[in-house]
Amino acid sequence: MTARLLPAAGFCPTAHVPVVIIGAGAAGLCAALAAQEAGAEPLVIERDPVPQGSTSLSAGLIPAAGTRFQAARGIADAPAHFAADIQKKAHDRADPAVVAAVSENAAPAIEWLADRHGLAFSVVHDFDYPGHSARRMHGLPSRSGAELVDRLRAAAERAGVAILTEALAETLVADTDGRIRGVIARRPDGSEEAIGCDALVLACCGYGGDPALVARYIPSLAKAVYFGHPGNTGDAVRWGDALGAGLRDMTGHQGHGSVAHPAAILITWAVITEGGFQVNTAGDRFWDESQGYSESAEAVLSQPDGIAFDIFDARIAAIARQFEDFRSAEAAGAIVTADTPEALAARLNLPGLPATMASVDAGKAQGATDAFGRDWSGRAPLVPPFHAVRVTGTLFHTQGGLAVDASARVLRPDGSAFPNLFAAGGAACGVSGPEAGGYLSGNGLLTAVVLGRLAGQGAAG
Repeated sequence: MTARLLPAAGFCPTAHVPVVIIGAGAAGLCAALAAQEAGAEPLVIERDPVPQGSTSLSAGLIPAAGTRFQAARGIADAPAHFAADIQKKAHDRADPAVVAAVSENAAPAIEWLADRHGLAFSVVHDFDYPGHSARRMHGLPSRSGAELVDRLRAAAERAGVAILTEALAETLVADTDGRIRGVIARRPDGSEEAIGCDALVLACCGYGGDPALVARYIPSLAKAVYFGHPGNTGDAVRWGDALGAGLRDMTGHQGHGSVAHPAAILITWAVITEGGFQVNTAGDRFWDESQGYSESAEAVLSQPDGIAFDIFDARIAAIARQFEDFRSAEAAGAIVTADTPEALAARLNLPGLPATMASVDAGKAQGATDAFGRDWSGRAPLVPPFHAVRVTGTLFHTQGGLAVDASARVLRPDGSAFPNLFAAGGAACGVSGPEAGGYLSGNGLLTAVVLGRLAGQGAAG
């Protein structure tokens, strides 16, 4: 059984390091780089043979306001605008202190990774993400999370950070006042490593991979395909419970209703925001897609067999090809192409599709808002060749977790901070509030990278 808590009495570690970090995704690796830079030797404990985490399954995009990459593209933005966008999407239910911390520190974090550690960021400048008032998504050349975590791992290795792989952190050792004294990790051969520490950073992500916790907190997605890392088993939540930590917004999550099925490849939401739309197996639209991709998970799962189709055209496909996942979907044959609506409908057995496409074209021509509430003004009509991909709704990761302050310190229910415990990424409560609709594009990696860096700095202190 994982996520145990033991008293410190009698604990005899075989090694001691200033900072232990559990998890080697974006949050843990940024924490390690920051701690090392601050002069405190970190040890990262990772269950997998190679660091991956939820980061590797994402598009690898981090929102930040006021970066030099935006300035080079003539994009005017500021942290205050970013914070306002986060709270607008979350209906003002996200923790204001954490929102301020991540919106103000995102640009410095991006430029720190670029300048000090050589990550080749650029801003996505050719389409808008729902809810963002400026183009502020930053990513690496492949626009993939796999590249992001690989580059962070390489940066950590260059910096001399020790990463203990194939080690499953099962037990925290703590004093009665909540001070963490160490961690016990199990190796594949059953042996254990008992490691003492001065501070601990939980970067082991959320609970999306634990069906019981998902059923408890997000029952609407209890039967959804889980599209996250298998290590997201709720260890941070269980450790927090045992320590008496506060939990916040446990119902918050990021869903996604645009994952190719059965290929299980993420299809960028750009195919929708640029003028595409979704239909069900009858070929009919069923919701306002402009609400966002997190909301789309429940919308798609509410349809027959939990299946929908993204409909778009060659112009939109050209934009989507900057994402490695989309190119992979094309290579796998998941993208279906036809020269007419009727031919596309016949290939996919979507009888209502031609009428639906005609209705959308009319809405675009008139600049109208349709019956679902989607505003089509300024959107170009779809032109041949037309494309479609069969998709389903998924749970990507949870957004609720341990309550933290603006320095990523874990808090008790009364607001007091634990002496030496920090959390970032999915282990910590994010900035999306308690609902799927509160998730603003990029919130997951935003709190992973920014809170990870703050946690590493705090733990080093």
